[in-house]
Amino acid sequence: MTHPVDVHVGKRIRQRRWLTGMTQQQLAEQVGIKFQQIQKYETGANRVSASRLWDIADSLDVPVSFFFEGLEAEEGEFAQKVPADLMGDKEALDLIRSYYAIPENQRRRLFELARVLSDVA
Repeated sequence: MTHPVDVHVGKRIRQRRWLTGMTQQQLAEQVGIKFQQIQKYETGANRVSASRLWDIADSLDVPVSFFFEGLEAEEGEFAQKVPADLMGDKEALDLIRSYYAIPENQRRRLFELARVLSDVA
């Protein structure tokens, strides 16, 4: 049976890989393993050893602590409005990647427009 922490770490690996635009094959090659092993890590089917997680963090340019962020879901208004697995949604990650590809001055205006349209402002 998979442990919730292993599933969470696997989701964070997948999220970061998607955000950087890296394939499972590319990550596997950088870490020195087969892409099937990355698949197993991302689903939580296999646990990631400390040394392997270190290598993955280095390849994805994040600190090891990144993979453990969000383990305890926050309660509150924001958590209720946003689905818990938002960052596990490929469409949401594509949207974020596209958003950061927009020049900063235009991105700021788009952000303000989104706030007004969502009636959060």
